[in-house]
Amino acid sequence: MKFARVYPMYVLKAESKNRTKKEVDQIICWLTGYDQAGLQKQIKQEVDIETFYAQAPAYHPNSSLITGVVCGIRVEDIEDPLMKKLRHLDKLIDELAKGKAMEKILRQ
Repeated sequence: MKFARVYPMYVLKAESKNRTKKEVDQIICWLTGYDQAGLQKQIKQEVDIETFYAQAPAYHPNSSLITGVVCGIRVEDIEDPLMKKLRHLDKLIDELAKGKAMEKILRQ
């Protein structure tokens, strides 16, 4: 699946809860190390999700602090590295949609 196909769903989820695309981008850039231009390039090139994470400049070291349940699965128990990264982002977007402060979402 292409990341460009999933990205609008993240934005829609956030915007439906009065959050912004800018906040979604901030979360993605924090987690993956992409800057805004790099993120937009990946979306424009329609890379698949695996490539998106494989080419991430610097997956954030505080990602290990992301815990909780997404789709009935505890994030910290996921063993597959790619699936864990996917669920990290899902969890952060869920937190954004639930109104959590950006400082807490970004584990600062």
